[in-house]
Amino acid sequence: MIRFSIYRMKNIVVLLSGGVDSSVVVHLLCEQGYKPSLFYIKIGMDGTDFMDCPAEEDMEIASVIAHKYGLSLEVVDLNREYWDSVVAYALDKIKKGLTPNSDVMCNKLIKFGCFEQRVGKFFDYTATGHYATTVIKDDRVWLGTAIDPVKDQTDFLAQIDYLQVSKLMFPIGRLMKSEVRAMALKAGLPSAKRKDSQGICFLGNINYNGLVRRLLGEREGPVIEFETGKKIGTHHGYWFHTVGQRKGLGLGGGPWFVIKKDIYQNIIYVSHGYDSEKQYGHTFRMPDFHFITDNPWQDTDKEIDITFKIRHTPEFTNGKLFCEGSSYRVESENKLQGIAPGQFGVIYDKDAKICIGSGEIYSS
Repeated sequence: MIRFSIYRMKNIVVLLSGGVDSSVVVHLLCEQGYKPSLFYIKIGMDGTDFMDCPAEEDMEIASVIAHKYGLSLEVVDLNREYWDSVVAYALDKIKKGLTPNSDVMCNKLIKFGCFEQRVGKFFDYTATGHYATTVIKDDRVWLGTAIDPVKDQTDFLAQIDYLQVSKLMFPIGRLMKSEVRAMALKAGLPSAKRKDSQGICFLGNINYNGLVRRLLGEREGPVIEFETGKKIGTHHGYWFHTVGQRKGLGLGGGPWFVIKKDIYQNIIYVSHGYDSEKQYGHTFRMPDFHFITDNPWQDTDKEIDITFKIRHTPEFTNGKLFCEGSSYRVESENKLQGIAPGQFGVIYDKDAKICIGSGEIYSS
């Protein structure tokens, strides 16, 4: 049995999405005698050709959960804030030929930013269905990794700050996904068999290219084989493609990988085969690194043993971290495929137990 004895204050808010994870969060808290307030964050655009937003079904399930446990449920509309901040951020990065991570910024700016300013500030803790943990170390709260490595979501939380992480509860972070499903089934929760969302943040099952096409349009350009300089195809705009991409290129005789982009001439460069060295790198830089809680290495001028991620995967990669003035450089023990500028390099301690922070990847 999971107990939350460290959370002695009773004023808890749960961000309820209608999915199985946040539903089980409500169940666990109520089992422990808490009566959390439930909030559903509304974000999305109805009637578009690029979005299948299940808001109606989400709200129905959230309402059933609230009724089942005798709790209040309120809707907070943060649609304008989302489009003014997260979508604006993503479009700016895409136009610059970079690869944005909207989920990271949604957590930072919306779930634990705008929501905190509007609602969360009136509560002692905010509980969510993220697969993460919090760790008390040196009398400070740190963001810890989840027990389930496949579901761990700390890379999506790696831009939150100390005030945010110190108020967060992750009740399912010490459970495997299979245990969460089993709890939901045993408790008779309506979300027990619901599939996990594959969408961007709160936006549901989104057609990403459809959204980009609606906002940026199309512009045909050449696809060039990097090694030979030969044109082998066409694309509809560099903004639809990212470094490391393999699928969706429309080229025969694959595999083909995007190696780099020329945003001024609207050219996509690709390389053929799984073994091309042009796909790989060993290092990347982060000129503006964000520490979530603190810099545990501020008194160290030597290389630091770390683990890290450059995309959302179950695996942590071993490497070395070097401080170079105000920037940080990571050297990987293994070859890295598709280092994409604009994405976040997420840094963990050497045991992959604590997420230290993250920085936008500047170059490989």
